Amino acid sequence: MMNCELLATCSALGYLEGDVYHREPDCLESVKDLIRYLRHEDETRDVRQQLGAAQILQNDLLPILVQYPQEKVLFDAVVRLMVNLTQPALLCFGKVPADATSRHHFLQVLSYLQAYKEAFASEKVFGVLSEKLYDLLQLDWEQRQEEDTLLIERILLLVRNVLHVPPDPAEEQGVDGDASVHDRVLWALHISGMDDLLKFLASAQAEQQWALHVLEIISLMFRDQSPEELAALGQGQAAAEHGEDTRELEMLRQRELVERRARALQRPSRHSRFGGSYVLQGLKAIGDRDVVFHKGLHNLKSYSHDLGKETRRVPRRRQAAPEAESPRRSARNVRLFLRHFCQDFLEGCYNRLMLLVKDQLVRERAQQHDETYYLWATAFFMAFNRRRGFRPELVSETVGVRAFHFIEQNLTTYYEMALMDKKEAATWARRMHLALKAYQELLRTVQEMDRSPEQAVRDSSQVIKSNIFYLMEYRELFLALFRKFDETKQPRSFLRDLVETAHLFLRMLERFCRGRASLVVQSKRVRRKKKPRAPAALAPQPPSAEELEELWAALAPQLQACLQVPLPEDMVPFDAASETPVEEQRAEALLRIQGCLRDARAPQALRLLRSARDVWPEGDVFGAADAGPPEETRLLREILFAPLPRESPAEEPEEEEEEDEEEETETVQVSEKEFNFLDYLKRFACAPVVRALVLLLRGYARNTPRTNHCAARLLHRLARDLRMEAMLFQLSLFSLFHRLLSDPAAGAHQELVALAKFILGKFFALAATNKKAFVELLFWKSPAAVREMTEGYGSLGEGEGSRAPPWTPQEEQELRELYWKYKEVEGEDVVAAILAHLPAPGRTRRQVVKQLVRLGLAASARDFPRERKGTRIVLWTQEQEEELTRLFEEFHGSEDVLGNIMKHLTARRSRARVVEKLLGLGLVSERKELYKKRRRKSHGPGQDSSAEDGDSEEEEEEDEAEEGPMEEHWLPEEGAGQGLVHRLHQEGLAGPLRWLENCLRRAAGDREEDGVSHPVPLVPLSEENEDAMEDRRFQALLQQLGLRPPASEQESFWRIPAALTPQQLRRAAASIAHRSPDPPPPPQGLPESWAPGVPGSHSTCPRPLCHLPGAGEVGGEQGSIPGGAQHPLPAGAEPAPLAPPAEGDEDDDPQPWGRRKRIRCLEEEEEEEDDD
Repeated sequence: MMNCELLATCSALGYLEGDVYHREPDCLESVKDLIRYLRHEDETRDVRQQLGAAQILQNDLLPILVQYPQEKVLFDAVVRLMVNLTQPALLCFGKVPADATSRHHFLQVLSYLQAYKEAFASEKVFGVLSEKLYDLLQLDWEQRQEEDTLLIERILLLVRNVLHVPPDPAEEQGVDGDASVHDRVLWALHISGMDDLLKFLASAQAEQQWALHVLEIISLMFRDQSPEELAALGQGQAAAEHGEDTRELEMLRQRELVERRARALQRPSRHSRFGGSYVLQGLKAIGDRDVVFHKGLHNLKSYSHDLGKETRRVPRRRQAAPEAESPRRSARNVRLFLRHFCQDFLEGCYNRLMLLVKDQLVRERAQQHDETYYLWATAFFMAFNRRRGFRPELVSETVGVRAFHFIEQNLTTYYEMALMDKKEAATWARRMHLALKAYQELLRTVQEMDRSPEQAVRDSSQVIKSNIFYLMEYRELFLALFRKFDETKQPRSFLRDLVETAHLFLRMLERFCRGRASLVVQSKRVRRKKKPRAPAALAPQPPSAEELEELWAALAPQLQACLQVPLPEDMVPFDAASETPVEEQRAEALLRIQGCLRDARAPQALRLLRSARDVWPEGDVFGAADAGPPEETRLLREILFAPLPRESPAEEPEEEEEEDEEEETETVQVSEKEFNFLDYLKRFACAPVVRALVLLLRGYARNTPRTNHCAARLLHRLARDLRMEAMLFQLSLFSLFHRLLSDPAAGAHQELVALAKFILGKFFALAATNKKAFVELLFWKSPAAVREMTEGYGSLGEGEGSRAPPWTPQEEQELRELYWKYKEVEGEDVVAAILAHLPAPGRTRRQVVKQLVRLGLAASARDFPRERKGTRIVLWTQEQEEELTRLFEEFHGSEDVLGNIMKHLTARRSRARVVEKLLGLGLVSERKELYKKRRRKSHGPGQDSSAEDGDSEEEEEEDEAEEGPMEEHWLPEEGAGQGLVHRLHQEGLAGPLRWLENCLRRAAGDREEDGVSHPVPLVPLSEENEDAMEDRRFQALLQQLGLRPPASEQESFWRIPAALTPQQLRRAAASIAHRSPDPPPPPQGLPESWAPGVPGSHSTCPRPLCHLPGAGEVGGEQGSIPGGAQHPLPAGAEPAPLAPPAEGDEDDDPQPWGRRKRIRCLEEEEEEEDDD
């Protein structure tokens, strides 16, 4: 029953008297009220159902639209309401509901939409819409208001909604050629001139925003049409149009004649009331006796054990995917109008519209999944153009490598989503089918271009083919689709197009390879390797006694001042949230006090001491309760100098190491190789491909001759070209051959008959020598199984096949004995021990584990987990420590101490572990003592002397993975690079040398001021400096000064290493300063030996340590921009933008063009280093 308010609102619209509609005064307000009601309807769409049952659109809205088009406000409101009412049911409900109640409401709304579509099949309605749309398009952009633009969009949406309504199969049961509701709507659209307006919108420069709307409407117009039939229409081929029907009728007639003749032969001449009973010898019944047949002999051929049994219901999840609506033949006048529309659209609109649509898709200005209309248009109009006098210039926008790439990307995306989104797999399969049809039509168009009489067109096709055959993605696409084909998700039409496209691709590839001596293609290989663990932070070296004495001397005055004034007692010496009990946190409190003292925080150390004394008074560890200032001072000094044990941050729990080790990284290695067509064809020799072809050929009677030819040709390639006839020895295929050979209409399938006879002949020839061939019919076979079946079982050599040699009873007994022998050994891998003692032939770990499970010695393979690298705790035995001490004493004086120790060490250890153990044993005090000695005299000034021997390259790579990048700095010698400096001055590089000198002096000043050293990149901001940084002699000078080149692809600039002290930087700057005949006096207040250019300057300065603990391990870098910012940037911060020049200086000192680009490159490098 209709709601009373809704009924009153509908009554206020007006009434229809004959053909004249009389509207009420409140008609406009009533239409707005209906829009408001629709906005607030519930999930069952009750308002929409009530309006559909009352036929408001047929009896009120359409008459108002036709009779009052001049009422602009009313017309807009009525169009807006009709757009809402004709909205597709899928958009209203989101998807087809699964429950019965919601599905009933969905079907009810769909039935009302089908009634609306029949009401729109009126020339008057489309005439009014066309006139209104024409008037709006006549307005220029300056005159067109926002309301006019909205009305244009609503009219296009209304046409889209009407054409989108699916047909009602119960009502439209006419034969091909009858005018359906969709045909009548199309004819009304054509008579009103709406099709011409659509072509104008597709081609007009000022109407680009309607491109997707127009393409969607066109796709719905041609929903039931076939491009081949439209192209063949009107070319004097009336007989050809009915050729397929004639062939089908002839096949049915032959079958009927054969069945009639068989019945006539089987019918007895005299009628008998007794049919008789017969015993079928050799055919066993349920028991051991022969079958007793109680019917006439003429029914014997139809006998089966399944007679009388209930048919098994196939579960819904295993049912074959339903086919899409098959194209139907519309009325002839409609098809003629659509053919002319296709011709005009191709000549004037196609290329431009497809360019606009693709641009919107690439820029993501369209709605989700709108690319399906682009894929449909590509397949449909290119097929029409190919069959209607091929003209490549009409479809040039969608012919090319970019079109192949776009379609392949979408096809791959749909394929991956169908595998992941299981619930919507059928929807993704339909989209995949559209992309496959577009891909197929592209291949056919390229094939047609090869036959073109124009040389330029043929050359273009060769370029396209060379590109698509070169890339690996296009070659692997069909293999992936075959292997993942699922008949429950993808219909048979998808399989048909897949087989036809694969056949076309193989034929084109074979012909392309045939005309060339060799073909080089791209090959990609994905390599997976474990991601190395992040290098553990090394514990800082404890300060020496001298440094602690200096630190205590500086802390003593602060402590005396703190002892004389009262300090707040608000510090808590323990962690209440820690799992460690408070009684056991005494050692941590001592470490905190020592840390405060070594950080020169005397007040915090004193407050912590007093608080800890109150918490832990027992034992007077933190002093007596009445301790005075002298005793507290003595306690703090003892804590400062005490060698307290600290936990090394490198020691991590075993579980965390396992998690880090399990991380894997994938790298794609791209290479080129020579292509072999037969090797590529062997990829199709697998069970999924053969299974899919057999599934397609089951419906050979319904398939087109083209489909049967493509499937038979693929099977012929596997059987004859690859000589793998045994791969087709399968019972499903033989059952199909039996049905084919006994078919009365088999004469229409001569190619399949020839293939069946060839395969059956090969099988019976093999069965004469291999009695197991009949059993092999039950299984799908791999190439290895085919080889064993034809050449003899066990013919596969070692490593050539996937089948392992069988275990003999003696080997099984030995395996049991080894298992019980090593099972109780703790700390040893049982499988590894068994493999070490198994005799030849050698077995793999997987084979041994599988056999142990088969023998019942283990429950599953999980009982023998594979030991991961790095999961064991690294422990040194006493013998290994003695060996390490002996090797260190032996090679202590050599050039490469660590390298020689690693070569002669018995136990396999990483370089990081060896260095850590040497420090722990006290054999070395710092890591620099283990660095490889430099031979400065034997290496040139521009050579890098840090390369190690080739024997230790693998150990270096492992060490880098364990320790992370570790710099080895080469310190500049005194007066280094003076000869190069003089030569560079002569070459005119005085400006870059002054810039380099200023950078070094600025970095030295910043390091003295901050007290912290970080690598500083050298960023050339002028063309002159940038050219100098690319000069080989200038780079040689940078190396002699100790500067570091870019270490990896992530770095672009040279850097001032963090290990260079301010004194070394000033000495390097002085060595490159230009020496004039009369050097200027040094600045006032500086010693004469510091003057630049004076021989022997800095000769008395002691060389400081080049590597401090923790140097170079800060996450971010400080960047100094020479010529720009005057101070280094803090770690992880972005460089501040350069100040803009003054207005008066803009012409005198223009900013270099490349400055912003280089600063942005520096920012990206710093961000990448921060992320690392």
